[in-house]
Amino acid sequence: MTTQREQIIKTAREILENSPKGIRYADLMRSISELLPDTKINTIHGTIWEFKQKIDKGEVKDVIRPEKGLYILRKYLKEKEFGAIEHEEETKIKEEDFYKLFADYLINDLEECTKAVALGGNRFQDRWGTPDVIGTYRILGIGHIQPPIEVISAEIKTDINQLITAFGQVCSYKLFSHKVYLVIPKDARGTDIKRIESLCLKFGVGLILFDRNNKENPEFEILTRAAKSEPDYFYLNKYLKLIEDVVEEIV
Repeated sequence: MTTQREQIIKTAREILENSPKGIRYADLMRSISELLPDTKINTIHGTIWEFKQKIDKGEVKDVIRPEKGLYILRKYLKEKEFGAIEHEEETKIKEEDFYKLFADYLINDLEECTKAVALGGNRFQDRWGTPDVIGTYRILGIGHIQPPIEVISAEIKTDINQLITAFGQVCSYKLFSHKVYLVIPKDARGTDIKRIESLCLKFGVGLILFDRNNKENPEFEILTRAAKSEPDYFYLNKYLKLIEDVVEEIV
């Protein structure tokens, strides 16, 4: 006779069989509960928790968890979707098309800047790269003591195969910025976005998703706000000197 726990696992496998894109933990719980209405929810949770432990230990071979909270049959795992190396041909999308739009987003939606402009190119003339957007946050007329001006930098990437490179670039911007933002396509691989988000949280980088296929309305969506930190004022002055024409616009 099939035990209750065996019935739960059997039902979970049937759900996974019908979920070629995988299924999140909460959805898996809900589906099992609907198919087994007489089974207590705590019993379902406990059984799936034990099942998860076996998956993570490698005792269950046909089910994997490519990212936190996601379950999928191994036979459905596609390299393209879950982060294996892939060199897909990118459409000819210009990152420059989004610079001004994101500068406006920083000012009007996030209110992280009072002024912001597109920069890009190789204005900083070194291997560390130049921010695509740079801006300042300045508060005037709020009292006798005025807070210092903050510098905000952002890197925008349309190539989903360059996300790690982009993260490295944006981290280098912390040398001369109080806050930094990384802007990446929302159609990037789910696991890549999750890992980048975790790194951004760890290093205080703001993370924004956007629709790289819509130049008119990229629908910027914030995942994490940038944490403020003090820049190295040697590098701040060094780089601002290289863009003196832009400094006049943002200060």
